[in-house]
Amino acid sequence: MNPEVYLFGQVLGTHSFLLKDGFLQPDEYSEIEAQYFLPGGETGTAATVLDSLGANVFLSGTWIGTEVGPMLKEFYKNKKVDLSGLEFKDNDPGVMDYVVIHGLARSPMGRFQTLFSTGKRWWSVPKEEDIVKCKVAAIDPYFGEESLKAAEICVKHGIPYVTIDSMHDSYLHKHAAINVVSKECTVKYGDMEPEKIMEFMQSEAEGLTIITRGEKDMLYARTGGEIHHMKPFNVEVKSTLGAGDTFKAGCTYAVLRGMKDDEIVRFASACSAVAVSVFPLPLNPPTIEKVKEIMGSK
Repeated sequence: MNPEVYLFGQVLGTHSFLLKDGFLQPDEYSEIEAQYFLPGGETGTAATVLDSLGANVFLSGTWIGTEVGPMLKEFYKNKKVDLSGLEFKDNDPGVMDYVVIHGLARSPMGRFQTLFSTGKRWWSVPKEEDIVKCKVAAIDPYFGEESLKAAEICVKHGIPYVTIDSMHDSYLHKHAAINVVSKECTVKYGDMEPEKIMEFMQSEAEGLTIITRGEKDMLYARTGGEIHHMKPFNVEVKSTLGAGDTFKAGCTYAVLRGMKDDEIVRFASACSAVAVSVFPLPLNPPTIEKVKEIMGSK
């Protein structure tokens, strides 16, 4: 299998719980409708989606432990996802999160603050020989020097990469083919209007910046260009878990296939619309057929 897409970032085991009759309330009982233990994290979810769209993926990032490892290997064994860039450890259960979901509401829980506060690395170091085999990359910004290294290797070899939630003055943003900026990231800019945040992004970018805002209009623009708006597709929401990660995957696939800006945003938005209409996402990922069906709805 010749990899087309290099992915670097968070690869987890996600315990997800879909509630039946509304979101958690203090001191009240909640009925679980469905629960799963499946691949998650920004990069793990992107790998699943890209495979479903038909791309060959090389995966690297979070160290994988004894509880997460068997599940990952079993899940990806017949998929176009190369796990050889991951480091499997036999002295730790691995990184996991727990997510409670009902409709538009979800609450993720984990130990990420504790993990990051140790000052120790718990993820792989990107290898140049892995990246240069690929046509496109997607890089999570959370792994400090290693995320930067992956981006620098991409720049060195002219490999376009997609990133997420990278600030306007960061290396990752400046050199990205696409930076997808979520509503959670724009909070770091205080009460600044989205159009003003976009101006900051435009002034530093070589590529396309997309600001997503949940159900509100997305903004997208390039340096010196007009700021465009696009409404998300309207679908019945089953779960929002993985929606942003799927949008990133859609952007990555769009870059791989040489789509133009309007096509990129429309395609990624349709991927995300498919994602929120199902549960669990890893067992029902967007396919090209499903994405085209959504895109044909408007």
